[in-house]
Amino acid sequence: MDRTTDHAAHNAALRNREMHLKSLFVAGQDGDGRAYRTFLSELSTHLRGYLRGRLQRQPGEIEDLLQEVLLAVHNGRHTYRSDQPLTAWVFAIARYKLTDFFRARSRGDVFNDSLDDTAELFAEPELEPAQASRDLSKLLSELPDRQRLPIMHVKLEGLSVTETAKVTGLSESAVKIGVHRGLKALAARIRGTR
Repeated sequence: MDRTTDHAAHNAALRNREMHLKSLFVAGQDGDGRAYRTFLSELSTHLRGYLRGRLQRQPGEIEDLLQEVLLAVHNGRHTYRSDQPLTAWVFAIARYKLTDFFRARSRGDVFNDSLDDTAELFAEPELEPAQASRDLSKLLSELPDRQRLPIMHVKLEGLSVTETAKVTGLSESAVKIGVHRGLKALAARIRGTR
């Protein structure tokens, strides 16, 4: 019963945070400079925690990347559709900026540290991700890139096979095979049969 209550309270807090940020953003769009500054300030707190969790090895990069995300949110504010959740829109911008950051540094370990989740981005600032996410992230990190990346992009991020092929440089059939073999390997690891 406590778990259900905690889960419901957590979901209610996320909904309230979404509505609060969205109201500030919309007021800012309508010309309320104070509301917009408050929105950017509060958004910064959430983004900083999100980026800190993903840039543990590059803590000096957090503030620069934070500013890039905020600038992208500001410059792209006209693309936001009010019938969509604001948090999902911001999350997509943050995720792509983070992906660009890793690509620019030619790193092969994009998103090895943790998994992307809009709820995580707008959870209480700087809270640890759930143990399950860390466990799944650890399991994924044990897979070769040709299996790990297709699973992350297709199954976790919801990209199509074609989009994943473009992002990873793999052929579409290699993406499909990577997902299939990767899921099979993950299932074996979870069962402990490796």
